[in-house]
Amino acid sequence: MKAYKDMTREELFAEKEKLEAMYQDYKGQNLALNMSRGKPSASQLDLSKGMMDVLRSDSNLTCEDGTDCRNYGVLDGIPEAKRLLGGMIGAKPEQVIVYGNSSLNVMYDSVARCMYEGVLGGKPWALQGKVKFLCPVPGYDRHFGITEHFGVEMINVPMTQDGPDMDMVEKLVSEDPLVKGIWCVPKYTNPQAMYTQMRQYAALQT
Repeated sequence: MKAYKDMTREELFAEKEKLEAMYQDYKGQNLALNMSRGKPSASQLDLSKGMMDVLRSDSNLTCEDGTDCRNYGVLDGIPEAKRLLGGMIGAKPEQVIVYGNSSLNVMYDSVARCMYEGVLGGKPWALQGKVKFLCPVPGYDRHFGITEHFGVEMINVPMTQDGPDMDMVEKLVSEDPLVKGIWCVPKYTNPQAMYTQMRQYAALQT
């Protein structure tokens, strides 16, 4: 197939009609596809149902440091949770911060603070020029949407079987001080499922 830039006007109109017919065909199938990633099935969610029965009105809800969990918590998470998660990710408890269950809120807040307040007393990113973020692809549109919202220039970094192309990451970071961060896939993830979803989506478009 010719590249669009090499097509004549007549060929472009013919291609447009062909694509519009394909689009109408897909619409006529009344597909209801959920392309979101990482959503557990009902059976997986059922595994945690027993946790709903752990707490009772007579349960001890005081942490080991005396924090009453019925009240507002502490900024970086209760000690027990930090110790538990630290063991899972190979970090010391004091290196762990426990937030709520919406990581996107944390990401948005972190980028916003960097843009308007800076990092560790440094100059706010918004005053440094066109700051940049590295975006491993395929990646997650909601993460990328955050940096796009703040006008950050996003640089694609290809994903290999072992993760982002770290040679490219190292080169970009070492050469440009305006590269401020990278969107990282969680350590405990399922990248193969993401690739499968993207292949399925691409198949629907051809």
